[in-house]
Amino acid sequence: MTEITQPHIATIDSDGRRYNVSLRVVFDGIEYVGRLWFSDESWDDLGLPDRGAFPGRTKEECLAGAMRLTHDELARRHRRAVSEKRKFHGLRRATDEVLAKIRYLNQVAISMRAGLLDVDGAAQEIDLTEKQLHTLIDRLAAHAGIED
Repeated sequence: MTEITQPHIATIDSDGRRYNVSLRVVFDGIEYVGRLWFSDESWDDLGLPDRGAFPGRTKEECLAGAMRLTHDELARRHRRAVSEKRKFHGLRRATDEVLAKIRYLNQVAISMRAGLLDVDGAAQEIDLTEKQLHTLIDRLAAHAGIED
């Protein structure tokens, strides 16, 4: 499974509101990539992503890069995220999940062919991941065209 972590970075004030800032870190098969997420303290939502990325060889490198940002820099990144706000978050999340599963499937196949994983175990993992992909794809239509 693709492991995703999202540690808290800071709490900022921007445009008269308070936002929790976290860093979503994902391994993309090559490196770890972190993206800032801004969520309004008074809302129960997933937040808004920044388009800027913090790449690293480890999760800790990504986190260290994000932690070096000042509150002013975080506020500017928040304003940029708001100006580029996506309207279809559910569809984007579902698409990201599909892409993560595809990357994972490919990584398992590559590891199996390189002899790093036993064939039977890898075949079971590939089968499970393929079923998970079908389930995710079956749910895509429910997210299409819905602004959230």
